[in-house]
Amino acid sequence: MQWEQLLSLKRQGDANKRLRIEQDETRLGFEVDYDRIIFSSSFRSLQDKTQVIPLSKTSFVHTRLTHSLEVSVVGRSLGRATGTAILERHPHLVSTLGYRFNDFGAIVAAASLAHDIGNPPFGHSGEKAIGDFFRNGNGRRFKEQLSDAEYQDLVAFEGNANGFKMLTETKHGVQGGLRLSYATLGAFMKYPKPSLPVKPTNHIADKKFGVFQCDRSFFEEVVQELGLLSRHAESPHGYARHPLTYLVEAADDICYTIIDFEDGINLGLIEEEFALEYLIKLVQDRIQTDKYHALTKASDRLAYLRSLAVHTLIQEAVRVFIENEESILSGTFSEALLDRSSYKAQIDDIIKISVEKVYQSKEVIDKEIAGYKMLTEILDAYTTAFEQYHLGTDRHYDRLLLQNFQEDLNQDDTVYEYLMKCCDFVARLTDGNALQLYRRLNGAL
Repeated sequence: MQWEQLLSLKRQGDANKRLRIEQDETRLGFEVDYDRIIFSSSFRSLQDKTQVIPLSKTSFVHTRLTHSLEVSVVGRSLGRATGTAILERHPHLVSTLGYRFNDFGAIVAAASLAHDIGNPPFGHSGEKAIGDFFRNGNGRRFKEQLSDAEYQDLVAFEGNANGFKMLTETKHGVQGGLRLSYATLGAFMKYPKPSLPVKPTNHIADKKFGVFQCDRSFFEEVVQELGLLSRHAESPHGYARHPLTYLVEAADDICYTIIDFEDGINLGLIEEEFALEYLIKLVQDRIQTDKYHALTKASDRLAYLRSLAVHTLIQEAVRVFIENEESILSGTFSEALLDRSSYKAQIDDIIKISVEKVYQSKEVIDKEIAGYKMLTEILDAYTTAFEQYHLGTDRHYDRLLLQNFQEDLNQDDTVYEYLMKCCDFVARLTDGNALQLYRRLNGAL
């Protein structure tokens, strides 16, 4: 892969080529991507979506929105540091094409900002609830009316693929969704493959999938523009990742490793002194002992160690990327950057504690169970309403439900198309919206 292609400023519908050297330095195209994401309603809805604790009333706890903002800040630092090194190696990108180190930071920051935008309510439990409805619940009745690939999109419903759909889908006359640059869309795509085949290799790009069947055409256009390498021999219909995707992933990994851990401490799920020991193990070579011991409050010591840990892991991720740039560009680098980190053992220890003490805590599990039930009932009501509408047997109740879809109702839709509309509707709900809708469906005003 070539950086000249990978840094494409092209947007959906462009007739003329956008050149970096002709960009307005006061507001670069990649920075416009960030602005379009942050002003979108889809991004704002993340303020009421789960990061760790569903429906939490505690201000300490991160939502998907605060998490995404923090990931974008870390991503910007990763991109700028990496971009500086890349431009030193490839000086023609500066001298001939006009690229600057902050371009890399802007691309990674924008893709990082959007990385969770397609996630349904209640976190990964929400994804599983949608998938389980179609695999084992009442949604299973649609299987015979779908192709294998269409059915797999539903039973393995994936927030990453839904995010690509939300960012790029033409809807209500808005052509191309947010019309982001192809470079940012490429960096956003962690898993550049459709839902089938399922995990054909152990390569990190095959872990999940990143595009629904209905979005394959534009996905292929983005892939071709960026020059992403085909991996069809080992991963049918799959492509190598955009190199900057590794930095987006690293930014997310750094934040959930350190900051979810911090949430667990603030919620009292992890003992402070116990937690501080694990953070110290991660940054022990960088601690300024006199500064650390001058901090009298445990919360200040935690903030100091968190800041140091994030900075340490940023430097480490950049080091791994630069050392492996050649294999990343050739599509053969097959794992996350932090999996190659010299701090992997310490990171794994912290994640293990977070899993045991936070992600599997009674509060999280109880609310995920409730969320699972809510989304299942909502899907059942809306898929039934759409089914009856297309069969011409819709009841007054079905028509009331479909008032939410007046601009999207189309008698010519296939079963797959209207089921995807249902999933899109559910995925756009916030945790609070889902709770309110569930109550209304059960007769509570």
